[in-house]
Amino acid sequence: MTTIGIGTQTPEQALATLSDMTSTLIPIQAEEHLARIAKAQTYMQANNIDAIYLNAGTNLTYFTGMKWYASERMVGAILPALGNVQYIAPYFEIGSLNGFMVIDGPIHGWQEHQSPYTLFIDILKQLKINDKATIGIDESAQFFIFDGINKVQTGLNLINAKATTAHCRMQKSDNEIALMQGAMNMTLAVHQATASMLYEGISTTEVEAFIKQAHQKVGAPGNYFCIVLFGIATSFPHGVKDAQILKVDDMVLIDTGCKVHDYLSDITRTYVFGESTVRQQEFWNNEKSAQLAAFNAAKIGVPCEAVDAAARGYLASQGLGPDYQTPGCPHRTGHGIGLDIHEWPYLVGGNMTPLATGMCFSNEPMLVVPDEFGIRLEDHFYMTDEGARWFTEPSNSIDNPFGLSN
Repeated sequence: MTTIGIGTQTPEQALATLSDMTSTLIPIQAEEHLARIAKAQTYMQANNIDAIYLNAGTNLTYFTGMKWYASERMVGAILPALGNVQYIAPYFEIGSLNGFMVIDGPIHGWQEHQSPYTLFIDILKQLKINDKATIGIDESAQFFIFDGINKVQTGLNLINAKATTAHCRMQKSDNEIALMQGAMNMTLAVHQATASMLYEGISTTEVEAFIKQAHQKVGAPGNYFCIVLFGIATSFPHGVKDAQILKVDDMVLIDTGCKVHDYLSDITRTYVFGESTVRQQEFWNNEKSAQLAAFNAAKIGVPCEAVDAAARGYLASQGLGPDYQTPGCPHRTGHGIGLDIHEWPYLVGGNMTPLATGMCFSNEPMLVVPDEFGIRLEDHFYMTDEGARWFTEPSNSIDNPFGLSN
């Protein structure tokens, strides 16, 4: 049976089915950033952490609302356990940073010939933080920043700030979940439209270009990322270097997402352009069952590794694997998501972090059959007090991936 909903209309017709889906989505407000800062400071005080450095990037955005990019220059903020946030940046960027400021705080500037690391130590002294204090350094900061601070400090205990940042960021608020729900809905609509415009001879690069247009049509800036694979290339989880041309009966794997008010979506669909074989159906159904086994194992309080084990255990019962061997699932079952496409916690063996309300995960125990095909069905779920809840309903079947009527 030819796959339902695949190759039914032109790209122009497919785009015409889409419209802006962002009108009800509200960005994170200053009040929530202040609450995040308060939560971090409470944790820091309880764990004898005197301050943390937030580097330009998602940690800076999460706590302060300021959007800036990591570069070869030190730009960030010091969040003390007591007191107000202090920004640090080159003098010539201060005017620009003022325009991005959501949470007020002084910007301490350094000239190009001066050391930002010495300035960092000076700011700590102004905050009455002594040279024996414990200071967390943003886990995403480039090594040169840690190295620069370390070379000028005398007695500080420099630690990984992840204990604080992950503590705050792992459990999402209702507002964060609403933004991700909006983004996920947008990307699922893009997936369905994309499937409908496939045709024999189309290239993966042409599909990627369509997906960008489609994400823009639903209100996103474009794709945050996009992987399009045909045929044997689907057996490489993150793609191959060369474009492919779609042929009848090829396996199709599309993994894409967008960003809405800084929060991300990430959905993968796999189906056949044409008619699926019995072997493809068997592996596709195993993938769907493994994804469901992982979802059913996601209960408040169970460790992250138990979710991974549930998917892997089902696959082993079908003669796949075992563990990370192929044919089977060569990577973890899932990752956290939020401001970063991959963030804590991870659904992987050895991770004993207990599931808690507000945690958000991908569920994608991909099956790889080397030199044949790969099948990844990726949807995300979030934890509620009652258990796991899907952001998007999983794919229906290999012959009707979007659950359409004939």
